[in-house]
Amino acid sequence: MKLDVLVFAAHPDDAELNAGGTIASLVAEGKKVGIVDLTKGEMGTRGTSESRKQEVNQASEVLGIHYRVNLDLGDSILENSRENQLKIIEQVRHTTPSICLIGAPYDRHPDHGKASELCRDALFYSGLEKIESRLHEEQQSAWRPVRIYQYMQDRPFEPDFIIDISSFWELKKEAILSFSTQFNVEQPGSESETYISNPDYFKQIEARARYFGHLAGFTFGEPFKILNGPLGVKSLFKFF
Repeated sequence: MKLDVLVFAAHPDDAELNAGGTIASLVAEGKKVGIVDLTKGEMGTRGTSESRKQEVNQASEVLGIHYRVNLDLGDSILENSRENQLKIIEQVRHTTPSICLIGAPYDRHPDHGKASELCRDALFYSGLEKIESRLHEEQQSAWRPVRIYQYMQDRPFEPDFIIDISSFWELKKEAILSFSTQFNVEQPGSESETYISNPDYFKQIEARARYFGHLAGFTFGEPFKILNGPLGVKSLFKFF
């Protein structure tokens, strides 16, 4: 399974919520894109592991991605351990992506910062030949992505670049709303309302996309940081 881009998410829905437009645009360009969810989101107030799995399948179909796997590392108990690093390394060496997208370096949810640190370390170690890994009983070769970019999550940061997702906003919106137990819930029912389930939260998501789009001259945008930047280019015309 050779992928162009591999996206890592602490919880199912993080990729759609924070990089869904970028993912959709990459797929439209003919790039092969995959998502690795680190946990099942089993500690979420709303929904269950089973309902979240169904939502993941629907969102993946909406985005048209080529690969998705859940590592089940434990919602709320993520650790930057060698055992967890190896599970990520196995996926990186299996899919050999040129680019990886990971979560924000810090955030409101503790799992987001922990997942980012775990992925950052694992992606570096994946390039070390003396760290051995096997998947499906096959010995793997070392592989490290050329570039790693961090997507914004709940707390804002100063982005290094902004991707134009104007043509893909409606697709991103559809992918997010595939998680019907989590977002834009008008009638909470027997389960408690949460910070993200309130319809006002979804309005904020759109407002942020419009804001960052505005900064870059687009209608909608998704912001990213470059890990271990800056980005080197051979010509100014690469920007046009």
